[in-house]
Amino acid sequence: MKLLRAATVTVSDLNRSMDLYSRFFDYNTVEQGEINEDLAQSWQTPKSAGCSYAVMQPSSGADIFLRFIEQPPVEGFKALRSYGWNAIEICVQDVMAVNARMFDSPFEIIGPPNKIPGLDAIHPMQVKGPDEEIVYLTQINDDLPEYNLPRAGSLIDKLFILVMGNSDMDRAAAWMQDKCGLGFGREMEIPYTMIAKAYGTPLDELHRICTLIHDQDVFLELDQYPAEAIQRPRHDGMLVPGCAIGTMFHPDFDTLPGPWLTAPTVRDGAIYKGQRVGVLQDPDGTLIEMVEG
Repeated sequence: MKLLRAATVTVSDLNRSMDLYSRFFDYNTVEQGEINEDLAQSWQTPKSAGCSYAVMQPSSGADIFLRFIEQPPVEGFKALRSYGWNAIEICVQDVMAVNARMFDSPFEIIGPPNKIPGLDAIHPMQVKGPDEEIVYLTQINDDLPEYNLPRAGSLIDKLFILVMGNSDMDRAAAWMQDKCGLGFGREMEIPYTMIAKAYGTPLDELHRICTLIHDQDVFLELDQYPAEAIQRPRHDGMLVPGCAIGTMFHPDFDTLPGPWLTAPTVRDGAIYKGQRVGVLQDPDGTLIEMVEG
């Protein structure tokens, strides 16, 4: 994965999340502190300043991170019911072994290992964490004709896809291509059990999804959400609950057209590494950090 850099998840108890992702995902904490005022302002969430955070890295040492930020829970927030980043997808070596580990964890298995029709290259499962965060855990068996897929270097390895729910998938895909310099992968209609269960629709109903790529790397999935989906509730001046920010590199940073929610600024730390970072906001209000590659 050349471009995907990090996913930021808001949690109600940072120490609990660090412990869970350390014990059950084998992730290591590589940075910890409080969100400074300038970074909080870059997301236009001034009340995030001072919130405790931790950056965690897979045991494989892959240079792709999960960042957890502690903030109060939002009453009524339910996974998959609102627009924005709704899931993170992590590659694993053995999905059946991971499934067995999750049985003895606080993570709820909401989708046991199950192959997707027409996608024999992958074998996914899905879990939900204590803060309604959705994590796909996917064994990758082969590449796909259109693009390459990563291979896990540890039982539970790196983030390799971010999943976004959209009010208008076609508009979102066009926006991501125009503003983030990405290419279109492919569109599919698939039975999507998690979405069906979240909205009470038939389990065999087909749902539209598409992928976005750079060169032959696929790292974004866009989902068309039902009409019942809503804007994600949040505390005033703070990040949305669940997966709040997607962060990616771009090798031709100066070609990105903006308009920037926050003008590019040099930032330090494990995620940014002293590069320029600009913030974008898509038509549904989803936050995207672009880092100079």
